[in-house]
Amino acid sequence: MVGGGIQDTLLCQLSANATGLPVYAGPVEATVLGNIAAQLIALGAVKDVAEARALIRASFPIKTYLPE
Repeated sequence: MVGGGIQDTLLCQLSANATGLPVYAGPVEATVLGNIAAQLIALGAVKDVAEARALIRASFPIKTYLPE
């Protein structure tokens, strides 16, 4: 999950519980990061989407919610 909804820890936990799967809560500002990534790819500063995702993953904490 990404975006503003991840600030609601209850939502994240309930999502994990309902699906029976771990929920990974990423950056709040996912839209902005996606736009920046697209621009960096277009400029050739980042090779592709996979590299952009790896950069974002390494730059922001990811919180894990396990089903209870």
